[in-house]
Amino acid sequence: MGFYRNHYDAVIIGGALSGLACALDLQAGGMKNILILEKHNLPGGLATSYVRDGYEIEATLHEMMGIGSEEDRLKIGRFFDDMGIDIDWMSVPEAYRYVNTEDGTDITLHAGFERMSEEIEKQYPGWGYAVLQFMEFCNKVYNSVNELSVKPAGKIKMLLRHSEFVKTCGYSAEEVLQSFGFPKEIIEILTPYWIYVGHPMKTLPFTIYAFLMADYFRGGSKVCRNFSHEMSMKMERKAEENGAQIEFCQEVAKIYAKNGRVTGVGTARGDRISCDYVVSGAYPNRVYGSMIEPREEVPEGALRMVNARKLSVSPVSVMMILDGTPEELGIKDYNIFSGDTMDTEEIWKNYHTLGPYRYLTSICLNLANPYCTPPGKTQFSITALPLADPFFYVKEEDYFALKRKLAEDMIASYEKMSGNEIRSHIEEIEVETPITVSHYIGAWKGSVYGYSHSMDDHVVARIQMKDEEQFIKGLAFAGAHGISGNGMGPAITNGRAAARSILSDFAERAEGMKDAAESEFAEERLEDAVESEFAERSEKEGDAE
Repeated sequence: MGFYRNHYDAVIIGGALSGLACALDLQAGGMKNILILEKHNLPGGLATSYVRDGYEIEATLHEMMGIGSEEDRLKIGRFFDDMGIDIDWMSVPEAYRYVNTEDGTDITLHAGFERMSEEIEKQYPGWGYAVLQFMEFCNKVYNSVNELSVKPAGKIKMLLRHSEFVKTCGYSAEEVLQSFGFPKEIIEILTPYWIYVGHPMKTLPFTIYAFLMADYFRGGSKVCRNFSHEMSMKMERKAEENGAQIEFCQEVAKIYAKNGRVTGVGTARGDRISCDYVVSGAYPNRVYGSMIEPREEVPEGALRMVNARKLSVSPVSVMMILDGTPEELGIKDYNIFSGDTMDTEEIWKNYHTLGPYRYLTSICLNLANPYCTPPGKTQFSITALPLADPFFYVKEEDYFALKRKLAEDMIASYEKMSGNEIRSHIEEIEVETPITVSHYIGAWKGSVYGYSHSMDDHVVARIQMKDEEQFIKGLAFAGAHGISGNGMGPAITNGRAAARSILSDFAERAEGMKDAAESEFAEERLEDAVESEFAERSEKEGDAE
């Protein structure tokens, strides 16, 4: 018996959250003959952790959106519940603290539309109720996006049931915020999350911004007690229990196609595997640029699409284990957004450079998950989210000096902002750049946030274009580069969207084969009847003679 079966219904390239979510949804839809090929020795992709000197350190997850409470489960939380996957969720204490070191703004907001509006009212009297109305507006857009991404509505139904979505889908976040009459101070307080979708507020679609705000503030954010790897490990186990074959250390080098449809994949070690569908965790840039075999099967439209799309941001993170508890170190906040400006155009320009960076996110994981370190220690990170391109022009001999300089600058910026001295307490430190991501994960150009969301290319436009962008039948994409965009929650959504498209095509093909079989059967019955009648008439004619 060979290592692989003769044929699979679907081969999934990559055992990250999106690929595993795709497998689970395919299985729920009745497809069982599934192969997952992961080039690393563990599942999860970026949903992982690493160990340094005995300390386990969370690699990426600052907070997980879309979970909700047990009483009000949101989309991603319902997915885990429906799949029978029990994650030990721990609530993040606050949404964020925002500190502007230039003008002195310092405010902390918590989840819950009413609570956050009351916190703004306390510090900025007269604006709390307007903020509450705005957040309820965002929540309506959030509900519309969730519904329409699963079941698109007709024009009349869209206008009647999704008016907030329809009225604002062509406007930027900045334009809609200004339409509510908010002053500059309130707009800046409602802005900090913008960086996670990688575009300034002036060119960030309001649909994306509204979804983000509602998702974070409606149900609050979560982390996993056993780090983000808890999600990927439990999803892998469930997929295997359901019958999927999962193979590690197996990199896919080729996707084979014939007459515009996938026929299988080829591994780096030389295996050729036959299948009806391929789900790629690899970016379309790589797939259409080097993986499709033969090359003439790549349509010109696919190359135009990947060349037109721009990659979003990638992390520069200083990850530390500190000697001392958060209380001993003076760390009181789980998440701080800080900088000397909230002019997102200025920050965006700064993020096209190699630093020093003007806008940072500081995370103390212990304040959400007190079990993330041994007693008496603190897991702390400082992150900027620049564009990856400048890092690919750094000379090899200059790279490590750049990492040290970035770490020095980011630590100094945090210490000045917070008044907490942390560098003398560092026991372990790792500095991550887009080069790190590219090296360890293999993400295209170190991008972990997929394609940027701009006014002419975001989730609404991508949903409308998904049929036109089905360049090779049977090929789907699942990852940060998918329709829903970036982050671990959207990665799961992208995996599920890929599964839906495959199951829909699978059902259509099955119906077509059924009709063809019935037609063939009818033709055979007709041929039998004609032959029978011909034989009978011949026999009669013979008797007459």
